[in-house]
Amino acid sequence: MSTSKRLAPFGVTIFTEMSALAVEHDAINLGQGFPNWDGADFVKRAAITSITEGGHDQYPPMPGILELRTALADHYGPMLGRGIDPDTEVTVTSGCTEALVAAFLGLVDRGDEVVLIEPFYDAYPADVALAGGTPRFVTLRPPKFALDLDALASVFNPATRAIVVNNPHNPTGRVLTDEELTAIAGLCVEYDVIAICDEVYEEMTYGAIHRRMASYPGMWERTLTLSSLGKTFSLTGWKVGWAIGAPPLTRGLRSAHQFLTFTTATPVQHGAVAALDAPQAFYDQMRDDYRGKRDLLSAGLSDNGFEVFTPEGTYFLMASHPQANDDRAFCRRLVTEAGVAAIPPSVFYGDPSRGPGLVRFAFCKDEDTLQEAIDRISRLA
Repeated sequence: MSTSKRLAPFGVTIFTEMSALAVEHDAINLGQGFPNWDGADFVKRAAITSITEGGHDQYPPMPGILELRTALADHYGPMLGRGIDPDTEVTVTSGCTEALVAAFLGLVDRGDEVVLIEPFYDAYPADVALAGGTPRFVTLRPPKFALDLDALASVFNPATRAIVVNNPHNPTGRVLTDEELTAIAGLCVEYDVIAICDEVYEEMTYGAIHRRMASYPGMWERTLTLSSLGKTFSLTGWKVGWAIGAPPLTRGLRSAHQFLTFTTATPVQHGAVAALDAPQAFYDQMRDDYRGKRDLLSAGLSDNGFEVFTPEGTYFLMASHPQANDDRAFCRRLVTEAGVAAIPPSVFYGDPSRGPGLVRFAFCKDEDTLQEAIDRISRLA
């Protein structure tokens, strides 16, 4: 007995590996992207009320409770410049990770090509493999991690079925420009390609403008906009995500979603309804807080010999170091000798040799934890 041929090449995720090392060595975990503080109280209270008031203990509708789908339609409609039908264009999923795999399984056939921008979130190539598709890679290179538009155009062809657009981009922290998104949109229209847009860091931008692919000409009918509750509201363990798109794309995603999780826990869906009613001040404060954490960690790493590529979005930053040519060995050394866990980004490339010398750090930790991590790295340096 062994793992299926589709999944055997992927092994255990790097996040599982590095988090286990962090526990083993009592290290500060700046690898996996989860905050070390509790989520928003007003969201949790809504979920608690859903449990204690009764009437919400049985299966909710497969696409999500109507209250949440309506709240999502109202929230995203103005950003996408159109009315959104909560019945046919919004689906609630068990985190964005489930929305992603449901999109691939529901819309990609065996032999279809899928364009992945690397470095990528490690679920993307595994999802392509599950759907029987073939990945085609376009590489973002330091220091700017700009999208090479000629390289992008070269991978599109009549076999291209979809492109994954992660914006703001994990792990580089890039926020794609209007020029870059216009180029992607033009190719999608030319080749009739679906854009699967992972926008879970949509509210974490620091001066850069986050533009929505679905709002570009010809792209509403070709775009699935995916996001989640976890990152913005520091509730990564709740696993509430969603997918928004035109009815044909929604039908494809739901055809897989109904057989993956079928639906998402009712109380956390009610919590998500409350979250979407957050005032603008909540988002402004969150961005200010993360900008301060980013700057603290960036300065500390720079003082210790790293070249930091300052992120425009997300709560991750990429840095290079002269000793990090073997990034996996370097990150193991950080854990075992300095007591700080980070992620070796070479695992986020189709060919790991395209990502040497880099380290990814997460700054979604309180300032005391970040400062302690800096102090530990300083002692190692």
